[in-house]
This record gives sequence, structure tokens and C-alpha cells, in this order.
Amino acid sequence: MRYNKAASMEAYLDIETTGLSPEGSQITVIGIHLVCGENESFVQLVGDDITADKLLEALTGVTVIHTYNGSRFDLPFINSCLGIDLENLFPHTDLMYHCWRCHLYGGLKRVEKTLGIPRRLTDISGWDAVRLWWRYVNDYDESALQTLLEYNREDVVNLKALKNILIERTSEAAT
Repeated sequence: MRYNKAASMEAYLDIETTGLSPEGSQITVIGIHLVCGENESFVQLVGDDITADKLLEALTGVTVIHTYNGSRFDLPFINSCLGIDLENLFPHTDLMYHCWRCHLYGGLKRVEKTLGIPRRLTDISGWDAVRLWWRYVNDYDESALQTLLEYNREDVVNLKALKNILIERTSEAAT
């Protein structure tokens, strides 16, 4: 997909991992929802395809990255595992802090539920994502991988919906 270079390209990013700390853990999935005006695309790097070069290639042309708790988790994890400091390469907005300013607390799924952002996979948590990865790796369970990828996709795509609601709430509060 080609993007207009003059337009701003946003990336909504979320990772799945095998643990809470990069020490002794690995990144299993990086999901990126790219939005440039009306054009949208989605990229997932999985397993051995997760490299510094492939991540930077996927982010080519991006003008801002949006995450949820990315300042404390996703971006430091990526930096530790891949050696890429995305916060120094791109402007970054951690939507969790914007949620806090709107008195919305908790993890992404809790905030989505509070705001009425729909999710198909309502019973899957971050811990389930770890277990799905190991079912895929250890048992060659392709359906576990597909569920994990759909879970990650919902996280990433819902970040755009969350950002739009936060903008709307901020605009309403200003008037």
C-alpha cells in the first residue's frame, strides 16, 4: 500500500511476549496498525520474523507511535530484545496516561469495556497469550497461533478506537 508522504502516518503498536521482563523472555508477536488518512493496513511480525530490520521496515514513514502502557512495557521490551529505542526514533503517545487524565484506570481490556469498545475475544488475557504461544511452539497447535494473532490484532486495532474516544472526550471537556 502506498501512502501520501505529506500525510501523517500513525502506528498503533502492541507486543505479545513470553513473560513480563525481557530478561529470560522473548517477544512472540509485534502487531502494528498503520493509518494514513483513510488508508489503513496491518502488519504482524511473529516468532523468528521479529528482527530489528523487519520492525524498522514496517515502521517506514511513520510519524507517531501509539501504545497502551508502551512507555513502561512494549518499548523498553523492544529496546532490550531488539536494540531499537523507538522512543528516540519516533514521537510516542502512551494512551494509558491519557486514560488516567480522563479517570479511566486499569488495563486496556478494562478501559475498552468501560468505554464500550467491542472485542470478540473477551475471555483472553495477557497470560492466556503466553499460554497460546507455548501451545503453538510445543504442540504445533496452529489454532492457538491464530487465536493469539487475533488477540493481538484486536489489541492493536482497538488502540485507534481508544485514541479517537479520548480525543472526543478531551474536546467535550474543553467546551
